[in-house]
Order: sequence, then C-alpha cells, then structure tokens
Amino acid sequence: MKSFTIAMILLAAALPLASCEGGDALPVVILRSGAVELAAEVARTPEEQQKGLMFRDSLPDGRGMIFVYDSDRRMAFWMKDTLIPLSIAFLAADGTIREIRDMRAGSLEVIESERSARHALEVPLGWFARVGLGVGDRFELPSDLLAP
Repeated sequence: MKSFTIAMILLAAALPLASCEGGDALPVVILRSGAVELAAEVARTPEEQQKGLMFRDSLPDGRGMIFVYDSDRRMAFWMKDTLIPLSIAFLAADGTIREIRDMRAGSLEVIESERSARHALEVPLGWFARVGLGVGDRFELPSDLLAP
C-alpha cells in the first residue's frame, strides 16, 4: 500500500509538468505550392500571434508559422525577442503571395504590408528564394487552416 501511495504522489507531481511541456504546442498544417512543402504552425489567437516565433533559437528550412486572420487587413510585424532572422510573406485569402519581406533578428523596426492580406507566413530568412517561390505564387491552403 505504501508503494501505491508513493506512486500516486509521484504521478500527481508529474502531471502539471507534463501538461506545461506541451502547452505551447500549436497545430501544424502542411502548405504546398507546386512541389514545395512547408510544415507551418498555426497561430490563430491574439496571444499565439503576439508570441509568434519569439525566444526560439532555430527554425529549420521547411518549417514556419502561419498567422490566420478572419478578414483581410494591413498587417504589421516586428522582431522584438525573436532570435532568428525571418522572411515573411503576406498572403491573399486564396494563398497567393502578395509580398515578401525580410526581417532582422531582434529588430524593433515595424514591417508593414503594403496591401491588405489575409494571412502572414514566417519562415527562415531567404527560404522563399531558396525554394523558388515569389510574389504571385500560390500556396494551397488546407480547409482545416481556414476553419475556426
């Protein structure tokens, strides 16, 4: 009985740690443009969008974060507390790249979209050029990305 009690105490102590460890995990979708694939974390809520990719020390090619909004808007981003340089694409509702900008790690410069867009997609600096994507190319957006 004593070992059962000790096991229950250890389990109770471990549960909060386990739930905190995965608490920041965002859903991931696969975005495709022709033969190019990107695994993108989905930031929907204002809290997720505000945190973005802050405090991460790496982001491999083929990974990114898509910021999902329910309407078109002019967007503004900065790199406060973001440790890695990024490229950002502003996407139309149908996934078409409207604009690509580069952002310096830790910069407080505000990067604004020149036009209204529905989504923003952050990737490692220079990734769009490395995979041959540019303004006018289009990502196929999975339906689960658009669903609330």
